Amino acid sequence: MAPTQQELTLNISAVERDTGLSKDTLRMWERRYGFPDPHRDANGERMYPIDQVHKLRLIKRLMDQGHRPGKIISRPVEELTSLGNLRVAPSPLRQDLEVFLKLISAHQLPELRRHLSQTLMRQGLHAFIIDTVAPLNHAVGEAWMRGEFAVFEEHLYTEQIQSVLRNAASSIQPQGRAPRVLLTTFPQETHSLGLLMVEALLSVEGACCVPMGTEMPLEEIARAAQAHKVEVVALSFSAAFNEKQAVQGLRELRAALPARISIWAGGAGLTRLRRSIPEVEVIGDLYVLVERVKEWRTIHACA
Repeated sequence: MAPTQQELTLNISAVERDTGLSKDTLRMWERRYGFPDPHRDANGERMYPIDQVHKLRLIKRLMDQGHRPGKIISRPVEELTSLGNLRVAPSPLRQDLEVFLKLISAHQLPELRRHLSQTLMRQGLHAFIIDTVAPLNHAVGEAWMRGEFAVFEEHLYTEQIQSVLRNAASSIQPQGRAPRVLLTTFPQETHSLGLLMVEALLSVEGACCVPMGTEMPLEEIARAAQAHKVEVVALSFSAAFNEKQAVQGLRELRAALPARISIWAGGAGLTRLRRSIPEVEVIGDLYVLVERVKEWRTIHACA
């Protein structure tokens, strides 16, 4: 028998990735506030019930809006939801995006895959990523935050999108034009969809991509960048990634790389940065990424 929602648990590493709250923060709150209150498995490891993980997500979102954890952590989920206006009706969506959301909710995988593939063929890969995938990612994330999608449904959607994008990107005849770009994520950043979207867009632009997958140690990123003679290291950060860890890691990576190698960083995890990071370009959206490739070629006189 499958476990019920109440019986499902996540270990501390999974909770850190899912919520963007560090392990140290989770342990400190447990001692100071009595929440979260994880169970212990047979090995004494912390295991967090799904309902506690949901509350942690709400707290993290409210913290991002300026609330102090000590003032909100003891409040029930209903108050936190109301406080963050998370139940406000979503903005009207385009009809095609509503269709995708309904197919995800109904678990109609073949139909979802067919609609995605047809949209890709109609729009082309460049427009599909920017005009469909990017807003659809946002809509799915907002639906999840409102409790309309379960975690497994969000994962279902991600797997389908990734499959469609991989197939499309693999069909592009590589041109191998500059810049030569290494793509990866930092340790504990397991979300790969943003990275795949960037790789597909760069491929459309004819850039030479060196995909390294997710969770590469910083020293290995630096070694790989020099071994593959890349001009750019591109990194993706999801909303769940800890912002302070991202900034610190980018500073360390910048110090480890020669000045000739640019660092481009983007994703929802960096949207709230208040200060720039020296010699690191934070790219706010996919439109900017495409323009940045063109600017790079102009500066370096690459045909």
